[in-house]
Formats: sequence, structure tokens, C-alpha cells
Amino acid sequence: MEASNPATIRVLTVDDSASMRALLLGALTSRGFAVEQCEDGQEALEWLASNEVDVIITDINMPRLDGFGLIEKLRSSALHAERPILVLTTESSDEKKQRARNAGATGWIVKPFDADKLTAALRRVIH
Repeated sequence: MEASNPATIRVLTVDDSASMRALLLGALTSRGFAVEQCEDGQEALEWLASNEVDVIITDINMPRLDGFGLIEKLRSSALHAERPILVLTTESSDEKKQRARNAGATGWIVKPFDADKLTAALRRVIH
């Protein structure tokens, strides 16, 4: 069974869109990733306080705590300082990309995403 494989990469997706979470869940679980999901940055911080993942994929525009705030809070914690964080968003402006890099994002993927490219990006930042 794939889920019990200790080599399975654990991914947390953070997106306020239920349809985007469903797309990510389907695309990633079908490729062997173990996926956890949160609806916004605040929920992600609460979940991460007692859970571990290998990589985080976050949207930018979310209620309560947006992706920039989530990245900044994670980077200020020793526990998450080195954790790969990919931004998956409809935003494509250079200013937003720079802001995400400055906050500590590892990479940037524009929606709609290509599942194979997303998988390749995840494997690249993990290894």
C-alpha cells in the first residue's frame, strides 16, 4: 500500500478554494504523494503546530492569513525555516513573485497547474 511507504512524500496544500483542493488532492495522491489540506494560512499554522510534512503548497489570496503571511510565519520558526514552500496561485506579477521570494518561498507555480510539472517541482525541492 502506497500510504504506508515511509518514502512517501507528505504534502500540505493550503488553498481556500474547495475545487482547487480537490484538484490538488486528486493529482497528487494519484502520483503517490500523501496529501493533507488546509483552507487558509491560519488553519495551516494550527495544523503544523502538531503535524509534520515534507513540503507545503500554498495559495496567496486567502482569508484570515494569506500565503505571504503564512510563509513569513513559517520562516520565522526554526522548525520550518528549511521546509520547501511552493506558491500555487493565479497571480503572475513579478512584484508578487519577488514578494514571495523575499518572504521565503522556494518556488512559484501559476494556476491552472500541470500535474506533471507540479510533481516534478515537488520532487525537485524535496531532493
